[in-house]
Amino acid sequence: MQNYNFFQKIFFFFYFFEGMASLFAFLSYLCTMIHTEGRPKIAIIDPNTLAAMGLKQMLLNVMPIMSVDTYGSFMELEANQPDQYFHYFVSMAIVLENKPFFLERRRKTIVLTLSLDTMSQLSDFHCLCINVPEQQLVRSLLMLEQHAHGKGQHLPKMPAILSQKILSDREIEVMSLIVQGFINKEIAEKLNIGLATVITHRKNIMDKLGMKSVSALTIYAVMHGYVDINKI
Repeated sequence: MQNYNFFQKIFFFFYFFEGMASLFAFLSYLCTMIHTEGRPKIAIIDPNTLAAMGLKQMLLNVMPIMSVDTYGSFMELEANQPDQYFHYFVSMAIVLENKPFFLERRRKTIVLTLSLDTMSQLSDFHCLCINVPEQQLVRSLLMLEQHAHGKGQHLPKMPAILSQKILSDREIEVMSLIVQGFINKEIAEKLNIGLATVITHRKNIMDKLGMKSVSALTIYAVMHGYVDINKI
């Protein structure tokens, strides 16, 4: 009888914790849904999972107001209300296989290509070459965003937490020069400050913004109007 009670307790705790795990998973899903509700959506349709994940992170950095979904095939996109999306970033192979669909939506379709050669790109669509260095791809995405949604047009207002001023005036000056490609020594000379001071500012900028790369810094600087995209 004692053994029976022992096993009863084991099963009780097992189901209890399994139920709690399911509850936490549901609550996490619910919080995500609430957080993204009403935000404009972008779809990435590309069978290359790693490429899609990398592009998703870049798009979220460039347009933090957006919500980004990824699909490995056109069938997955079709099953998820495709017309809810503001833009489609699609591999060329998928566009070619489903051209009538994307031709009807050409204004919001961006074809992902592996070549900068315009002769190998689709003339009916805007194309984005992803086979380039990160900094160049970031610049292309920023150009695209500025052209389609400059000053936030066609988009909801940016939440205050994403648009508030975080850096000091001097840090903004230093950041502007960093993203324009100047090295620490050149920045020190331009601003008439010591090299050690530039290095300290650089560290403080990265720490305050929680960023680890110049590419991420470039996105932040352009999106907040601290530097002209034509200067990067």
